[in-house]
Amino acid sequence: MATTYSVSLDKVIKELSLETIYMPSDPEKILITSTDVNRPGLELNGFYDYYDTSRIIVFGNAETAFLNDSPVENRKNVLDEIFSKQPPAVIIARKLDPVPELMEATKKYGVPVLTTADTTSSLVASLVAYMNVELAPRITRHGVLVEVYGEGVLIVGDSGVGKSETAIELIKRGHRLIADDAVEIRRVSAKSLVGQAPANIRHFIELRGIGIINARRIFGIGAVKVSEKIDLVINMEQWDGHKVYDRMGIDSEYTELLGIKVPVMTIPVKPGRNLAVIIEVAAMNNRQKKMGYNAAEELLQSLGMDLSMVKQQETKLELEI
Repeated sequence: MATTYSVSLDKVIKELSLETIYMPSDPEKILITSTDVNRPGLELNGFYDYYDTSRIIVFGNAETAFLNDSPVENRKNVLDEIFSKQPPAVIIARKLDPVPELMEATKKYGVPVLTTADTTSSLVASLVAYMNVELAPRITRHGVLVEVYGEGVLIVGDSGVGKSETAIELIKRGHRLIADDAVEIRRVSAKSLVGQAPANIRHFIELRGIGIINARRIFGIGAVKVSEKIDLVINMEQWDGHKVYDRMGIDSEYTELLGIKVPVMTIPVKPGRNLAVIIEVAAMNNRQKKMGYNAAEELLQSLGMDLSMVKQQETKLELEI
């Protein structure tokens, strides 16, 4: 059964800088569970078949003008019907003056009324974007998330393989830490994953032999970041002399996180390898591939090989993270 997440109305108010016209109860206890919003055009005309009471209602120019042109009695009945179903809140865009019947109905049924100077389209876009992040499906996985040259790199591997030490070296080289040890991954769209640290361990790193350090305190605010899109997974494993590692880059590997494919590179670890530099190169190479350039293909072409004869394989990895 899918987990349902919620966000308090208080957080929505702070995030969108909304002003309160009427608040019947503590906004921290009013929970929003839908990523969608409702502009009640059909409902104002009496059609309620697909009326979702979990959505925030937004009134803009069109809805306000329609109400102002409606007979008072009809206006009262329609608004009473809409708010009797007790949606979580109503937001009035452009700081338009709410009609008296709207205020009567919201106070009657205890529905919060908020307002903003933003246009309706801007309000809806900001609200949906924020709710998509806050209510996104999510998982927590063991690993380290860093931003390297603008690429979100999730470093995974067995405990003790050197993930945190590599993250420290990357920070020293000017890159930024998002999460260490536990990474909360959210699916914010059909193609995007965003990772962040749980709030209680944000900016902290565990280094064996030293203990817990605060990356923000030691390296400065420029060394950390709250969240980052996940573009690449680096799988660190102990060097296995009997295993054949990819030396060309023609074939590709991927893993699935929350149903989204993410490219994977397996980096063998042994003394003498500068893992931070390797991850920097991996991040830049991954960006080049996304932009349509593949160095291995260029090399094969320069050697006179027909790329159509080269079989490129895509393999799914089941990472234990």
